[in-house]
Amino acid sequence: MTSSHPYSELTQERVMDATESLGYLCDARVFPLNSYENRVYQIGIEDEQPLIGKFYRPARWSREQIQEEHDFLLELQADELPVVAPIVKDGQSLFLDDPFYFALFPRRGGQAPELANDDDLELIGRWLGRLHQTGSRKQFAHRPQIQGSDDLIKASEQVLSSGLMPEDYRHNYRTISDALIKLCENLYRPQAINTLRIHGDLHTGNLLLRDDILYMVDFDDCLQGPAMQDIWMLLSGTEQEQRQQLLVIKEGYEMFRPFPTQELALIETLRTIRVMKYAAWLCNRWSDPAFPQAFPWFTGHRFWSEHVNALQEQLAALQEAPIELPIF
Repeated sequence: MTSSHPYSELTQERVMDATESLGYLCDARVFPLNSYENRVYQIGIEDEQPLIGKFYRPARWSREQIQEEHDFLLELQADELPVVAPIVKDGQSLFLDDPFYFALFPRRGGQAPELANDDDLELIGRWLGRLHQTGSRKQFAHRPQIQGSDDLIKASEQVLSSGLMPEDYRHNYRTISDALIKLCENLYRPQAINTLRIHGDLHTGNLLLRDDILYMVDFDDCLQGPAMQDIWMLLSGTEQEQRQQLLVIKEGYEMFRPFPTQELALIETLRTIRVMKYAAWLCNRWSDPAFPQAFPWFTGHRFWSEHVNALQEQLAALQEAPIELPIF
């Protein structure tokens, strides 16, 4: 049976043809890289360093939304931030091989930084301060914005309508998600929150350290949101350990702009949004054959039991006092 999913049409030959349409000569070495939302390849180029080809998931982003991602990266690169911006050919960074928008990037290697290392955390803080300084110059016109309870409502509806959750968990999931939505309506009011252009998904997998240069990669989820969204995912451990991590990040961050201490109260709401959207994302992508293969446990009882428990923990966390930093 032939798959009807659009990525079934993205063969190695098609990847090479798209690359060569931009004036490169491929050497037939095309290696898929670890990416589920899009398809990303290392593409060998005759007598040159390999390139990275990113083929965007059809119908996820509009051309305008992807172009804003590219323009943000190019702006950050112009400000000498360590990002991997798309290659520009004849004034363009985004190309179409219908139905795929695609772009080429230089290859960058490295390893995830040690977040237990204060030097690395302070360096991350400095780059974040600079990233947010650039991101505050203007707003995205087409990229999404973190909406708080509206994000939770959408995620809950997507999960419940997917048919992928075992029936045993539907009642508890609905009850807990409704309670989370009500809490977040009061804790996250979009009109009262200062937003800027942010990375949006800044975990250690999107940080590469090489030769004392810390690259921030994969801006596919960049959006309009509070600065704290790019900070909280770097935290781990006990509350005391997280407080110490925040102090180190703050030290680097404040070399370039004031640290958003007032947004510490948003951390648990932002974490709740991420937890709920993760399950909704898997539900939405289940028709892509790559997802059942990569996440075979998703429709099982263990995942949903743990997911509902995680939401219950978030319900408790949202009702606790937020983390605070000492005043010196």
